[in-house]
Amino acid sequence: MDLFEYQARDLFESHGVPVLGGAVAFTPDEAEKAAASMGGRVVVKAQVKVGGRGKAGGVKLAESAADAREKAQAILGMEIKGHIVHKVMIAQAAPIESEYYLAILLDRANRNFLVMASVAGGMEIEEVAHTSPEKLARVGIDANAGISPELALDIVRKGQFPADVEGQVADVLLKLWAAFVAEDATLMEINPLVKTSDGKVVALDGKVTLDDSAAFRHPGHEALVDHAATNPLEALAKEKDLNYVKLDGQVGIIGNGAGLVMSTLDVVAYAGEKYKVKPANFLDIGGGASAEVMANGLSIILGDPDVRSVFVNVFGGITACDAVANGIVQALSILGDKATKPIVVRLDGNNVIEGRRILNEANHPLIQQLDTMDGAAARAAELAAK
Repeated sequence: MDLFEYQARDLFESHGVPVLGGAVAFTPDEAEKAAASMGGRVVVKAQVKVGGRGKAGGVKLAESAADAREKAQAILGMEIKGHIVHKVMIAQAAPIESEYYLAILLDRANRNFLVMASVAGGMEIEEVAHTSPEKLARVGIDANAGISPELALDIVRKGQFPADVEGQVADVLLKLWAAFVAEDATLMEINPLVKTSDGKVVALDGKVTLDDSAAFRHPGHEALVDHAATNPLEALAKEKDLNYVKLDGQVGIIGNGAGLVMSTLDVVAYAGEKYKVKPANFLDIGGGASAEVMANGLSIILGDPDVRSVFVNVFGGITACDAVANGIVQALSILGDKATKPIVVRLDGNNVIEGRRILNEANHPLIQQLDTMDGAAARAAELAAK
């Protein structure tokens, strides 16, 4: 789960990472009140989970509370890279002397964590790595050993930070690591980390990604979810404990096992080139799915207005084909007249004969059975094109 900037700021503050004053505002009036409470100049920043806010006009300096109201009025409702701005962050402005970069992330390739630190902040870190690699320290972190004060200082020196801020930056890194571990994050980035005119080092902007797989350990993380931006079908699937991701195609996909579902996406994408259609979703009902799970999954896909046909591709193992067939029949019975889209079914494996018999006897006009994955994918794509 990616956090908004204001959420990242609050999370940093809760773990002792130094930050400037900040508040979220959903209306111009709220922006004015927040700015008035801080006093002096503030920065009004669009809260969207994409980069390029500044270039799009989504970050503006306000000289007063009244000015903050006007700036918020201009930013709220604007579109930045397809994202509508529904809220702004009012951040305390401060004179900046230097900008740095600091981040901790999960390094999947090396199966550990990675700290990146650079004296060159305020720009894309990829640009620093390309143009001035000597200014970017990249240090692997063992999960068991963590980051000691000595290692933190060594990383800061490798990042070529000035001697007068080494101690402060090392302290920020230690607190950032503590936050990273405590919150089960996969990314915590401060860009820029700044030195203000009074010599203090503070986090000015941040990105945080939390591991959804660890959500059960963090009941408080639910409050950070942006329900307004969550696809309603994905939210419903989550309630049903289904692994569902909405895509931008027309052929609904259901399979058992992530590997089979991904293979199905590829086959449908290939078959769909002829008909100019694509997969509409990823939906894995799992290895031990019951008829109820199958029914829930099919109901979600049939509720997607973009879906024109459905391809159910199941290789029976723990999930027997007869359970899948019963789930399909059950879902269509529950949906009744609401089910109007053709369903192409390919069953193989455990109890396949019984599964096919159940579907044949149901004799539902929406169901078509094919024996091969390629043939079923082609038929589903053809039906979606009609």
